[in-house]
Amino acid sequence: MRQIILDTETTGLEWKKGNRVVEIGCVELLERRPSGNNFHRYMKPDCDFEAGAAEVTGLSLDFLADKPRFDEIVDEFLAYVDGAELIIHNASFDMGFLENEMVLAGKGRLSERVTVTDTLAMARERFPGQRNSLDALCKRLGVDNSHRQLHGGLLDAQILADVYIALTSGQEEIGFGQPEAEKASAAGTMQAFDASVLLPRPRVVATASELEAHEARLAKLRKKAGHAWWDGERAPEPEPA
Repeated sequence: MRQIILDTETTGLEWKKGNRVVEIGCVELLERRPSGNNFHRYMKPDCDFEAGAAEVTGLSLDFLADKPRFDEIVDEFLAYVDGAELIIHNASFDMGFLENEMVLAGKGRLSERVTVTDTLAMARERFPGQRNSLDALCKRLGVDNSHRQLHGGLLDAQILADVYIALTSGQEEIGFGQPEAEKASAAGTMQAFDASVLLPRPRVVATASELEAHEARLAKLRKKAGHAWWDGERAPEPEPA
């Protein structure tokens, strides 16, 4: 079965509040190795970003204004993922958004076309009681994510591919019938990420008033829930990848 490492970026944390997908990044694995057949698209959301979301992704409505809407790329996306195993970190988040986009595009359910593996669930089973965010797993498993300055669909999918290989090493790396050199290659991490494959990405710098509004928003979250997941070590496991 084809394995596709998938990550999305969105305008906010909940699709039920009208937030939309703005970026999809996919890395294809064949026999647990990158094929080079990746999928990467930005999308115009037709809604605003929630406070903090644009800063996390580095995206803006101006940058996305000339990009296609999801319903314009959905057939291409479905042709790419159809029948594959999707590997996603915190799959319920990404799948919730993608299923909503599918409904809005009149395309039925994505889950009827693919199978889904959640690396967050895998990590929690292997490392119970520990932080299992993508960054935390990179540190724990020795995956280089020093080039991850912003969240990005294709970039995060590439990093997650390395994390997934590290998480599952020893389970499927026996490689009966493989030459020793191929076994060693399969057991190693994937090739370094080539940043040149990314589409041009804007740099968004928040204004003083935007930062003040953002901090006020976080203060409300902390007062209500006792924390905000943006606070890093002070927060519990963040939900989105």
